Amino acid sequence: MNRPVTLVSGQWADLQFDELCRTVRRLGFDGIEIACSGDHLDIRKAASDPYYVDRKKQQLAQHDLGCWALSAHLQGQCVGDDYDERLDNFAPDSVKGKPDKIREWAIGEMMLVPQAAANMGCSVVTCFMGSPIWKRWYSFPQTTERMIDDGYHRIVDLWSPILDEFDRYNVKFAFEVHPTEIAFDYYTTLRLLDEFKHRPALGLNFDPSHLLWQGVIPHFFVRDFADRVYHVHMKDVAINRDGRAGLLGSHLPFGDLRRGWDFRSLGHGEVDFERIIRELNAAGYYGPLSVEWEDNGMDREVGAGESLQFVRRIDFRPSEIVFDGAMKNE
Repeated sequence: MNRPVTLVSGQWADLQFDELCRTVRRLGFDGIEIACSGDHLDIRKAASDPYYVDRKKQQLAQHDLGCWALSAHLQGQCVGDDYDERLDNFAPDSVKGKPDKIREWAIGEMMLVPQAAANMGCSVVTCFMGSPIWKRWYSFPQTTERMIDDGYHRIVDLWSPILDEFDRYNVKFAFEVHPTEIAFDYYTTLRLLDEFKHRPALGLNFDPSHLLWQGVIPHFFVRDFADRVYHVHMKDVAINRDGRAGLLGSHLPFGDLRRGWDFRSLGHGEVDFERIIRELNAAGYYGPLSVEWEDNGMDREVGAGESLQFVRRIDFRPSEIVFDGAMKNE
């Protein structure tokens, strides 16, 4: 049996959960990576209300869908970021525009999400962590080493009590390496794991689309962090080296054909997914491959459906025999 193929629900949060389940089943997915947003999942209810949890499980079962992971990306971003008005997009109305209250809300949500995951029968939560130093990625005005050190230490202070709760419920925290995060490329990821002393609760939600356009080769990333790949997002990316567009995006919106890079539905970009599958096999990862639709140039259902079929074709298990083993003389 190949790995289950799930759909990340965050980009479908405009749908009510039951409609989402019907759509996901019709498209042919095995399950949903349920986002803690919209009608899809209320963290506090999932952590405390057995009836609410049973109802969600019944809705999944009615459509023969599984759930292996929850997504709490928006809440996690609000834990580690210094405030700017964009965080209001993620926060409830009662705390919008109130930096301390937004962080307090986000920490409260993240302290409860491992219990919610355990109640839902999920062993992984995918997430962002935010960053108080992302704005300092380029060293002008001058950035000192102490500023960077303080940023990492701040993340450790904020997230260590949360990860203690993940330990308590035996749930893994799968951090997504991503621009705007404390770890956004290879060496920042290495440092993040070092700062947390490689505690077992903290691993990776591997998404190659955020690496390739930065010049990081995704399958080597899997190889070097093999024991920390706790979940996988499947998303492609195309790079436009036309001599005009830079890799910083030029403040052009996703979907604009002038961008230096853009997300694509699977098979429409430049990620070498076969090499990634081979590395995942070598790493012993047999969890979900979760399709994340973020291609503004392709209809949502068309893109998700195409991506599902791509994953079905590209996923394979390693051989259980050595190909030349039958050739030896006994």
